[in-house]
Amino acid sequence: MELFKHQNGWYIPTDAPPQAGRAALVRALQTLHKPVIVVRDGATIMTATSGDLTFSANSPDSSALPVLAYVPPLNPHQLGHPSFQDRYGVHANYVAGAMANGIASEAVVIEMAKAGLMGFFGAAGLPTERIAEAIQTIRASVGSLPFGINLIHSPQTPQQEWDSVSLFLDQEIRIVSASAYMKLTKPIVWYRLSGIHRDSTGTIVVPNRVMAKVSREEVAQQFMKPPPQSMIDALLNEGKITGQEAALAGQVSMADDITAEADSGGHTDRQPAPVLLPLMLALRNRITAEYMLQSPIRIGAAGGITTPEAAAAAFAIGADYVLTGTINQACVEAGTSTMVKEMLATASAADVDMGPAGDMFEQGAEVQVLKRGTLFAMRGRHLYELYKTYDSIEAIPKDVRSKLEKQVFRAPLEEIWSGCASFFEERDPKQLERAAREPRHKMALVFRWYLGLSSRWAITGDESRKMDTQIWCGPGIGAFNAWTKGTFLEHPAARSVSIVAANIMAGAAAITRARQLLQQGVDAGPEATVWTPRPLAPSTPTPVNS
Repeated sequence: MELFKHQNGWYIPTDAPPQAGRAALVRALQTLHKPVIVVRDGATIMTATSGDLTFSANSPDSSALPVLAYVPPLNPHQLGHPSFQDRYGVHANYVAGAMANGIASEAVVIEMAKAGLMGFFGAAGLPTERIAEAIQTIRASVGSLPFGINLIHSPQTPQQEWDSVSLFLDQEIRIVSASAYMKLTKPIVWYRLSGIHRDSTGTIVVPNRVMAKVSREEVAQQFMKPPPQSMIDALLNEGKITGQEAALAGQVSMADDITAEADSGGHTDRQPAPVLLPLMLALRNRITAEYMLQSPIRIGAAGGITTPEAAAAAFAIGADYVLTGTINQACVEAGTSTMVKEMLATASAADVDMGPAGDMFEQGAEVQVLKRGTLFAMRGRHLYELYKTYDSIEAIPKDVRSKLEKQVFRAPLEEIWSGCASFFEERDPKQLERAAREPRHKMALVFRWYLGLSSRWAITGDESRKMDTQIWCGPGIGAFNAWTKGTFLEHPAARSVSIVAANIMAGAAAITRARQLLQQGVDAGPEATVWTPRPLAPSTPTPVNS
């Protein structure tokens, strides 16, 4: 145990005397609600968690012991920026992100809300009626507790974005997670500006809060700044916003929070977190000063937040909050199949790959998915290569088409198109009109049939389609599995989103305390930075070492 060479003051023992040994020091560091006082008694280094301290140069009495290091209590709720908890009414700066198609299910959101944490329902890819049902189910269980809904950019089906915003405004959904945006759209500006006003003190009140998940500076800038005047004018002319709302629009940012999304599951630019997060923090500071924004924008970290070490690192860099994704999909509350949860439980960090994104297939956008146990990524990339190479389905060579029909689609492509036509006849007839004019668009719709259903097969647990399942997954799942190996959280049936959250945040606090001790010259050893998962009560504000 390496020690600080200069004492920091004097310790006066109480009824609980200091204890010797590394184990006592580690135990004290992981008892988060108590301070850690490292003292020297002759040649012995000892640890105390209570007693009187004085920082005078001279010993106050003969019983006083020299202090070598002091670490204050650090509860999990102290990690990150306190305004996050004040703004949202939660107990910790930890968010369960909105995995699409209801994977971030009603059960996930309800469990998070009851644990005093923020959760977002994964509305992307779901019809408006299904989203409305989810809102009713969540509200019936959580009452006035905070929760949010995902609002995803839908370039292929823009009406879905309008319908979602209309629903959110009608249902008074006050928090949305904006994802997959490449540029601002009128629907999200409409949501943000609806209802803004000045209160009796003249302060601008913005009822609808936006947490934008981004991975590029040029996109982040759009959410950090006020909405474009052209969109404000258009919404005013269309009667979507009032004159008062339009007049105040230039004084508010588009988002309250920006989540810097590093290498993650699903839509991702695979950015490294130590590069992305500082860039976002610096950008936030510049724009806040330039536009003199009334409320500072918080910057959160996402992508690879799957262990206490990752969370502690994010907070150390400057994250105001952390957001998790893939690991929630591996929890009991997730709206996906037992088959998927078992596949995720055996994955390593290398068991991921990139495949085409169904919602932005034509643009070449990709999602990160599980590679182990499925051929989706390889088969999806093959479909995109065919789309780029040929002008129509009919132009695909017969042998290639035959292989597609046999191995991938398991049906003639004409039959697949018939099903697509029936779907879009009801959901979006304009797609059929375009397909009639553009054979390549027809091909894209057929290929998107596979991309869309591949995630559905995963959610329903269709064993006959296991090799075609699309399971959104980042490399952080490997770190999570390594951390939980040999513990009760190794088994999918024991993984609850609230217990996982409690352990990640408690572990991050313990690791932060060990680092604070090391900065004072006391090395408690590698075991001090290892937090073993334990069945913490989600509502426990100060987890105690067991």
